[in-house]
Amino acid sequence: MSVGQHKAKIDFKAKQQEFAAFIRNPDRNPAPDDVAPERMSMYRELFFNNVESFLSSNFPVMKSLLSQESWLGLARDFYSEHRSSTPYFSEIPEEFLDYLQNERKCPDDFSFLLELAHYEWVEMALAIAKEEAPAIIAPAIDLRPAPLYLSPLAWLLAYRFPVHQISTDFIPYEAPEQPSFLIVYRTPDDNVKFMQITPSTYRLLEIVQNSSGITAESCLKQLAGEFQASDTRLFIDQGLKTLRELADKSIIYSD
Repeated sequence: MSVGQHKAKIDFKAKQQEFAAFIRNPDRNPAPDDVAPERMSMYRELFFNNVESFLSSNFPVMKSLLSQESWLGLARDFYSEHRSSTPYFSEIPEEFLDYLQNERKCPDDFSFLLELAHYEWVEMALAIAKEEAPAIIAPAIDLRPAPLYLSPLAWLLAYRFPVHQISTDFIPYEAPEQPSFLIVYRTPDDNVKFMQITPSTYRLLEIVQNSSGITAESCLKQLAGEFQASDTRLFIDQGLKTLRELADKSIIYSD
């Protein structure tokens, strides 16, 4: 590479950075002096509108809770302050989560904002997840020494706030004493579904997840001990019923 080519490459990179800085935050960065202001304004609105539109489609509940001014302010702050690590639009929601968790500092935000964003993100994330459902789902879950597994397309969720109930008609300002436990799963026909579960079912699935290949009997005996069941046999029978219902939904499986 000649000296002239090297200099041209450096100049082009500097011009790119100048262009991007203005597009990201025109209040802090000057516009390139060799591009018409009206053209830069058009570029700026086009880029921002694309990002805002993607956020709107992925976080509709969050958007519905905020005024137009607050929503656009949030979107612009994310757009101008966050440094995304990916060029793909499909990964913008995950970048938005990272921004809310690590960069957003606004005392006026709802306390549940991050949890709600995560809940809304999960649906799209699982819909496009590359993991595949197990080829064989055994519907007969019993006390045989057969291993149990949690489907890679079933994700356990626990939130301080009841994010699955939040809407314009229900806005919790304080977290309840009892967390909300959910399981989100993708069905064999690729539909994403959410289901609220009890603390015991959450723990049951957690044991299956953390002890992959554990048998139903071992799993339920461990759970009975943790919950100090007064009647272990009855507890195990009820647990088997729950496991079968979960298997019917392709949430767990046995080989």
